[in-house]
Amino acid sequence: MTTDATGAGVTEQALAGLRGTADPRLGELLTGLVRHLHDFARETRLTQEEWERAIAFLTATGQACTDTRQEFILLSDVLGLSMLVETLNGDRAAGATESTVLGPFHLTESPVRALGDDIDLVGGGERCVVSGRVRSADGTPLPGAVVDVWQADHKGYYDVQQPGVQPAGNGRGLFTADAEGRFWFRTCVPAAYPIPTDGPVGELLRATGRHPYRPAHIHFIAEAEGHTPVTTHIFVAGGDYLDSDAVFAVKQSLVQDFTETDDPSLAREFGVTNPFRHARFDLVLERTA
Repeated sequence: MTTDATGAGVTEQALAGLRGTADPRLGELLTGLVRHLHDFARETRLTQEEWERAIAFLTATGQACTDTRQEFILLSDVLGLSMLVETLNGDRAAGATESTVLGPFHLTESPVRALGDDIDLVGGGERCVVSGRVRSADGTPLPGAVVDVWQADHKGYYDVQQPGVQPAGNGRGLFTADAEGRFWFRTCVPAAYPIPTDGPVGELLRATGRHPYRPAHIHFIAEAEGHTPVTTHIFVAGGDYLDSDAVFAVKQSLVQDFTETDDPSLAREFGVTNPFRHARFDLVLERTA
């Protein structure tokens, strides 16, 4: 097959090479990828030097990945791809909790904790209690639901970013809801923080004039038998960067008040001293088909 000035022949040859793919879905994905990549190169008149820089950037992104850092997820996040995929696959029943991105720091297994445990093992931040209920979209409580939690500390760092400063498992917990679907734990109010900028993704942000900050939030994954798991956050209402999250993950339904509380009975119930912040957040799951 001859190749014209647009390289159409190369594209057709590359697509033809995929026709023997045994897995139909893999064939569909690769065909779409090749077609869009080739169209992108034609549309932008991609130069050889630019192609080489792109390959070098992707190589550096892979080299920046470690057991506690996933630079490719971070790249996907800042390009909006993670949030787009989440949105395309995030259709929920009416009233179900909206999903959002996993983020690059869910890399270690959260330690199993009892309801009411304190996941802030360092201290120093503003004290906070998070409580809620895991329930089905029809309102039925889900006893025994598993709630995985992870967050940055009051200075905006995750445990995996500060080995030797924070103990492993700080800001993390795996909780089992009680017979009424309830969960609660103690922690600190998390801080807004910059995503890591010392690697290729940071170079990309600087080149495009973007800030690296995420608004303050706590991550959750909730699972219960017979229901579709949800990966989500709660964002601290009134905080910075809610309208300019570096990874585009803020949804209004996930912005929650961390209300200052000075109620002696609640303080005794949760084992904290007054005043403290209290965030109430139900995790509502959709039944599987």
